[in-house]
Amino acid sequence: KNCSISRSINSSQLCFSGNGPSGICLSYLLSGYTPYFKRQSLHPHPILQRKLEEAPEVSVLDQDLEYLSEGLEGRSHSPVALLFDTLQRPDTDFGGTAESVLTWWHEPDRAIPHLVLGRNAPGGAWHSIEGSMVTLSRGEWMGLPDLPFKEWLKQKKRGLRNNRATAEDIAQYYQHYVVKKGLQKNFRCGTVVTSVRKVSAESISNHTQKDLQEDSDSIWSSNEKSAEVFQVDGFFKTMQGDKEPFSIYAENVVLATGTYDNPTWLGVKGENLSYVHHQLSALEEAVKNNSVGIMTDPVLIVGAGLTAADAILFAHHCNIPVIHVFRRRVTDPGLIFNQLPKTMYPEYHKVHQMMKEQTAACAGPYEHYISLPEHHVLSFGKDKKCILQDKNGCQKAYKISMALVLTGSNPNLSFLPNNGTDLALDSEQPVNPKRNPIDVDPFTYECTQEKGLYALGPLAGDNFVRFVQGGALAVASSLLKKANKNPP
Repeated sequence: KNCSISRSINSSQLCFSGNGPSGICLSYLLSGYTPYFKRQSLHPHPILQRKLEEAPEVSVLDQDLEYLSEGLEGRSHSPVALLFDTLQRPDTDFGGTAESVLTWWHEPDRAIPHLVLGRNAPGGAWHSIEGSMVTLSRGEWMGLPDLPFKEWLKQKKRGLRNNRATAEDIAQYYQHYVVKKGLQKNFRCGTVVTSVRKVSAESISNHTQKDLQEDSDSIWSSNEKSAEVFQVDGFFKTMQGDKEPFSIYAENVVLATGTYDNPTWLGVKGENLSYVHHQLSALEEAVKNNSVGIMTDPVLIVGAGLTAADAILFAHHCNIPVIHVFRRRVTDPGLIFNQLPKTMYPEYHKVHQMMKEQTAACAGPYEHYISLPEHHVLSFGKDKKCILQDKNGCQKAYKISMALVLTGSNPNLSFLPNNGTDLALDSEQPVNPKRNPIDVDPFTYECTQEKGLYALGPLAGDNFVRFVQGGALAVASSLLKKANKNPP
């Protein structure tokens, strides 16, 4: 019942697209939940501790985030991501379990009305990932503010396998979090955003504009009134399967759509044939249907990231023969396997072993698997023959039963003008979470090219749940300043 939009036209101070961990965390911070430094707590970083002690009565949201995050180092390029992470998990990178140095107060008068739009239930793409998949990150790193993931898991009488959690656990935890923190009223599930664009406030019908002004008076100080607002169009899917259109006018819009839903294509001949797939779920489906198995032609897996590794582990478990093709050398330091500690990720270490020891040139100990490093696909044929080429230009044909191209994914920003390219660091290239994220101010996450538009999570280059939360802190801090809801 919490997943509908009651009017076809809404006005809102703020609207965000995407209800994954970034969207949930931001909704929490905009609902009046306010972090303060917990007095008497001791942070292992002495300079940060000294800064936190300077004004413990001032919320972290109202402090100078640039000053607090200065000098912090860690596994993210975002200073605010490192700050919020170290406040919640002070020594986690060193295997420590020190408690958070934050205490949370609910201050409802500081809440900013907002709508969170998402296709799925709260949790975003975590609902689309095979439930039994184990996460790359440690379980406690998947948690959101003020509700540790481990505690929630304990209540379910479950433990963490090797310190890690399944995708199903995480999807359930995010849904539970929204209910537990009373955020449901902000969420609209089953919605698809088709367009976000700036329009002049004058062009909106008088009726809608009056709504917007009335809503806005309580939030935005008069000098912040904008001559332009964002128009967010889309539809939500009713229980009957109909598409009901909506339009929302908002002064600020946050893009938090992640990148899961748009797999990368190789761009080679025959890639659109029915036996070529771009998602791991296709292999699971084929196994269920018995269309691949120990006696069939091998499955071709293209890619050398963790999704490709998951596919190899799944095929290996089902005794399905695999030909594994990837462009890099096995020893390339950029290969994710060369960056993971062996003890924490034994299964990925096993895949890396297979990639090294089981090349076509020398048979190794692993049955039903051949590794072809420094190879790429030239074409897929209608007869299920695939042509591969090595680094010396030698070509070879392989007969396969199906192909899985698992080389990453790109965000789907078709709802933005020019697919959002104008917002990227390099405005000549498409937005890409690793190579060309949206250009944002590092301490507010507001787009440098479009004021009032914010980007969070992978779109802004933050690719792990533990680090997307700092972006939410930056956005909330910026919006509270705009709304003049920061205490003096």
